[in-house]
Amino acid sequence: MSDRFRILARITARLSILVLLCWGGWWLLMDARSPLPAGWNPLIPLDVTAATGPLTGLQLRRALSSDDRCDAALRTGARFEPMPPLDGGAQCGIDPRLALTAVGSSDIAPVETTCTTALRLAMWERHALQPAAAVHLGQAVARLHHQGSYNCRPIRGGTRMSLHATAEAIDIRAVTLVDGRRLELAQGWTGPDGAFWRAARDGACRWFATTLGPDYNAAHADHFHLQARGWGLCR
Repeated sequence: MSDRFRILARITARLSILVLLCWGGWWLLMDARSPLPAGWNPLIPLDVTAATGPLTGLQLRRALSSDDRCDAALRTGARFEPMPPLDGGAQCGIDPRLALTAVGSSDIAPVETTCTTALRLAMWERHALQPAAAVHLGQAVARLHHQGSYNCRPIRGGTRMSLHATAEAIDIRAVTLVDGRRLELAQGWTGPDGAFWRAARDGACRWFATTLGPDYNAAHADHFHLQARGWGLCR
């Protein structure tokens, strides 16, 4: 066998392996019969109730890339009613706008917010808050208590507009458990429920771009500020 023939045979074999790998990868991603878990497939639309995986973050970003995709993803894990956009002036408003009344298994007092904020909240409730409650409290959360999402104002102590001005943030101050007990962040952070609240805060850092709480400053001593945009600050 000549050297030229051996080289050609090796090249052909390697190309065949590459083609098979590409075909297998395409099948794993695109075929409905694929055994690939949802959280490992970035092309599957985000389902809030599905188990998470290393590529769930990509699914979330894809869901947030358009209003229609966000709406479809949110419908898998929240209760809400679409509303007309709110024009609050040059720096304020909500678009798209919805009235959120539940995320996952947790009710919430009706709050006007964006789909982006609502979808991130739903992922946090399902994949961080409820697991933290199960581990540290031995029961589920039944209701979230908030301090609002939309507020046309600058950041406290500054002149730059807060992301509350476009409802790209929401403030959570307490939860009610299925046994009816209400846990306030302000009292629980350094109390017996501190491990639960810290696990909830750490989990929020995965699903929100910015998470601020009692460790950040006194202004956040009684609530989590959960923000859809930012530089990854988690305190």
